[in-house]
Amino acid sequence: MSVAPMLSSRDGFGAGLLLAAKNNPELMVLSADLSSSLRLGELKKHCPAQYLELGISEQNMAGVAAGLALMGKKVFLTSFAVFNPGRNWEQIRLSICEQNLDVIIVGSHAGLATGADGGTHQALEDLSLTACLPNLKVAAPADYNQAQIITTYLANHHGPAYLRLSRSRNLNFTPLNEQFSWGQGQLLCWGEQVLLVAYGLTCQLALEAARQLHSQGIAASVFNCASIKPLPAKQLLFLAQQTGAVVTIEEHQLNLGLGSMIASLLSRHLPTPMAMLGVADSFGQSGSKEQLFAHYGLTTDNIKKQVITLLQRRGK
Repeated sequence: MSVAPMLSSRDGFGAGLLLAAKNNPELMVLSADLSSSLRLGELKKHCPAQYLELGISEQNMAGVAAGLALMGKKVFLTSFAVFNPGRNWEQIRLSICEQNLDVIIVGSHAGLATGADGGTHQALEDLSLTACLPNLKVAAPADYNQAQIITTYLANHHGPAYLRLSRSRNLNFTPLNEQFSWGQGQLLCWGEQVLLVAYGLTCQLALEAARQLHSQGIAASVFNCASIKPLPAKQLLFLAQQTGAVVTIEEHQLNLGLGSMIASLLSRHLPTPMAMLGVADSFGQSGSKEQLFAHYGLTTDNIKKQVITLLQRRGK
């Protein structure tokens, strides 16, 4: 099933963006001196008139994006997630979201997997910053193929959206003919005892945990929640009802991350026992992806431990 293993979602974004730009001459891409990191090299080469380099000026860049959108352009606003939306949140809120403009905010190097760059460059709050904004939709692809699919989808999307990307390479398991739409996720495997919900890099962790749990006689479902806002509410409620237990896994703050969003959904419609794995109210630090994931409990062993504890609590 793997088409291009061990590539990153930022690589898939670059491939999808080039395809979208070739199909739409009104598409514009803005960079804050990070074209290599955002995989914009091929776009600069083949579509130079659709690329603007604005230097390290993320707040100004958001204003330029708004101006271009008001002129009828489809704009991709790109930088590291810690700066975009981290540094230019006010401009995104007022200049882009309040006016419901056609601007895609692209935040790469999100989460812990930025590694040795340390806590200053590990965006662990970006979902909280973006999901709270009216008119703004939020997506987080799991792999190279899904990033390419979502990028081409966003090129035809009306209104603002945030696309969360990772620097780290991982297995590529999404079929290229997979469709993406807002408010829909992908059931990656089925098991009737517990539902594992993940997005981005943690989908691979969830799949491996489900495989190991199966060998222990525990049947786990894995759901890729690539549409963060709007949530795939109908799918999540159905799967929570079928399994009766939910574990969320994310490289983001637990406070106001996906786990919190799902807990809010379930508390209102279907109270369900939950466990949430993520960063517990702390900043990141320097280290390899593996070291950091282990330090913050984002491991298959900890997922299995949380599942077993949760099922014991439920008496299953």
